[in-house]
Amino acid sequence: MNTQFFKAMSKIAAASVAAIALASGPASAQQAGAPFTIQVDGSSTVFPISEAVAEGFQQTTQGRIRVAVGESGSSAGLRKFCRGEIHIADSSRPIRSSEMATCAAAGIQYVEIPVAFDGVTVVVHPSNPMRSITVAQLRQIWSQGSRVSNFNQVGGPDLAMQLYGPGSASGTFEYFTEAVNGTARSSRTDYTPSEDDNVLVQGVANNPGGLAYFGLAYYEENRNRLHALSIDNGHGAIAPSQATVRDGSYQPLSRPIFIYVNAAALRRPQVQQFVQYYINNAASVSERVGYVALPQAAYATYLQRAQRRQIGTAFGGRAVIGASIEDVVGRRLVQTPVSE
Repeated sequence: MNTQFFKAMSKIAAASVAAIALASGPASAQQAGAPFTIQVDGSSTVFPISEAVAEGFQQTTQGRIRVAVGESGSSAGLRKFCRGEIHIADSSRPIRSSEMATCAAAGIQYVEIPVAFDGVTVVVHPSNPMRSITVAQLRQIWSQGSRVSNFNQVGGPDLAMQLYGPGSASGTFEYFTEAVNGTARSSRTDYTPSEDDNVLVQGVANNPGGLAYFGLAYYEENRNRLHALSIDNGHGAIAPSQATVRDGSYQPLSRPIFIYVNAAALRRPQVQQFVQYYINNAASVSERVGYVALPQAAYATYLQRAQRRQIGTAFGGRAVIGASIEDVVGRRLVQTPVSE
């Protein structure tokens, strides 16, 4: 008996069932009298936007539609998405080529929606006198096999260093390691990891020798407990802020952040309604939580993309390091028509 064949067929069948379930809604939500539940999971960076949008949206539906938002990390969220387990994946990076292939093998088509711009922020304890750091010094700290253990090894005070950072399922981990170390996911491993950015905040806030990196919104929410280092990319030290992310001077740690929507699920009026609400409110919510809104014309394009269920990606399966907002919103979607 060809067991490998039957295992492969079982996987395909399971993926097909999951895709059908998403198109019709989770089975538990289809019970009589139960509200329809939209499942969102993924990036902790995007989480504050999705959580705020979900709260606002649910207030408009009188309990008829629920939105459950998780934060398992970009990679974990996209794995669930490509297995057909969730309707929407939050991601702090573009979908990877390997994930595109996994989704395609499972028959999962997706609509890509950039929702805002972020600036990955490197923070230390407020008592640390260090005020800036170069990209080369960040590479010294975070490169694979690094033995940096004291801030005085990178131009700072004589202070033992305790590192905190995103876990390996995080899109921020992937983006930061590629932008700083030159290769995505290439990083030292002797640090305290977490997919929950609030854990990283607490680590640095409670440790004079702490250093971490995470999305700008988490710094903005905790700026009285942390100090953000200015980043010198060879053109002078630039502090992370909504203004420097917006004008493109905070490099190479500025980046777009996304939601990926299951195209079949968009046939459901509840999902279409939520996604349209999300896009229409993404600018105001993004600015409120500490990120940078995209131009209104871009949101109009993405709203049309969702309404028409235009599938595909504008990023070719890889991150864009050092791109400006204008570069990102000007990219053309490589798409194919959605099968009916």
